[in-house]
Amino acid sequence: MLVNGIKSRPVYTGLTIDPNAGRHLFALEGEGPQALFDQVQQVGAGFLASAQILYVPTTAAPKDHAAKIAALKPDDLWLAPTIAVLLNRFRNELSRATMRTRIYVAGTEGFIGQVMRETLDFGVDHKSIRNEHRGSEARRVQCVHCKGITEDVKTSPYACTHCGLNLLVRDHYSRRLAAFQGVSIEAEEPGTAPPPEELFR
Repeated sequence: MLVNGIKSRPVYTGLTIDPNAGRHLFALEGEGPQALFDQVQQVGAGFLASAQILYVPTTAAPKDHAAKIAALKPDDLWLAPTIAVLLNRFRNELSRATMRTRIYVAGTEGFIGQVMRETLDFGVDHKSIRNEHRGSEARRVQCVHCKGITEDVKTSPYACTHCGLNLLVRDHYSRRLAAFQGVSIEAEEPGTAPPPEELFR
């Protein structure tokens, strides 16, 4: 039920360490630290001496991720209680970042989008941010009709949690909103929406 070939669909390039960076700023969520652990195995832990890691655990993530990050002894580790709190801290760090700072993001699609949206406000080219999708494929979706945003959408269609319309979840993505777009699937014939299908696990 998805439309193929949408050019705005995000592409995740993978989290790779830049050996020339003067500072490494990580924003990680849920299962995102696994991307960091993989890099430590591949290139060693030397870069962690100049790394700042912001991490927000989730119920879906292994409970020992925070302890594993701490055991790596990065220069700075900060655990956030929620994504909103992490984003606030991330903004503060961006305001102090220098030109030699490399930004890395790993976690769910909704989290990556929100972090990258913050970097755009600071004039950072989104193509320079190293990112890796880890965890659930559930989407952050904006209803184009009422403009409400719903987190963790797994089905299409789904009933908008704000206005109740049955929405088709499209691959069309807005960087400004950090959300996919949901449009009414029965605008011309109310009551004809097909049963929800789980597409994003």
